[in-house]
Amino acid sequence: MTEPRVAVLLPCYNEEAAIAQTIAGFRDALPGATIYVYDNNSADRTTEVARAAGAVVRTERIQGKGAVVRRMFADIDADIYVIADGDATYDAASAPNLVARVLDEQLDMVVGSRISQVQESYRRGHRFGNALLTGMLARLFGRSFTDILSGYRVFSRRFVKSFPSLSAGFEIETEISVHALELKMPIGEVETPYYARPEGSESKLSTYGDGWRILRTIMTLYRIERPLWFFGAIGGVFGLLALILGIPLVLTYIEIHQVPRFPTAILITGLGIFAALNVFTGLILDTVVRGRREVRRLAYLAYPAPGI
Repeated sequence: MTEPRVAVLLPCYNEEAAIAQTIAGFRDALPGATIYVYDNNSADRTTEVARAAGAVVRTERIQGKGAVVRRMFADIDADIYVIADGDATYDAASAPNLVARVLDEQLDMVVGSRISQVQESYRRGHRFGNALLTGMLARLFGRSFTDILSGYRVFSRRFVKSFPSLSAGFEIETEISVHALELKMPIGEVETPYYARPEGSESKLSTYGDGWRILRTIMTLYRIERPLWFFGAIGGVFGLLALILGIPLVLTYIEIHQVPRFPTAILITGLGIFAALNVFTGLILDTVVRGRREVRRLAYLAYPAPGI
């Protein structure tokens, strides 16, 4: 049995101050791995520093982490993929443990859940937002991780090559998590240290802007993956409203055998039609989603499990 080919993927945007340290950490932890740095229109010397540190440097012109991950997954061929940020906040020394979990247990994804070593490295607002979004994902999709926003993950080849990435920015982690949950892949989670950025390195995260985009992504994915529940809930609301408005009208008709409030009757009819349309839309789209899920599952099964 040959040694698996391991690729370390580091998406970067203006990480001149931290990228050399990140590359050195992963080279020490995974000496046999190929380290790829994908630069995303950096205005500093990220590419020069990464190349001097011994990484394979490539570029992606479409702005956004989602675009970079999509390009990396499409271009790079390996057996195991380790993805992290280029800001030296994730613990490279934990990588062999994450890779071993994938190989030993034939998992398709292992998430490095963050345990902050420095208070400033993981701000309170980010903690609260992560907990809120993680809980919402668990409630909507049935199960989840403790840290859905972690950018430190290890993937199998069959995960990477069956993942139809569509996200543009930092919501890519949410899309990855939902993909794994919807295909019911074998997945795991390992606690890993999370450090503060090196001096001179600045975060690109926007607490409220990125939080809103991730929330919107969760709702969009729920609409796409659970259309019967999504449109059924909308139909149920309008159907209930029509029922509430209709009861007095029915009682009046029973009493005087007339419908004196025609505008209300027309409104009730419209609400009922709208409710029925939503329910049938959900039923039709649910069939379409099932077919799409089967196609994704077949693409996933075209590759062997890791470690076998």
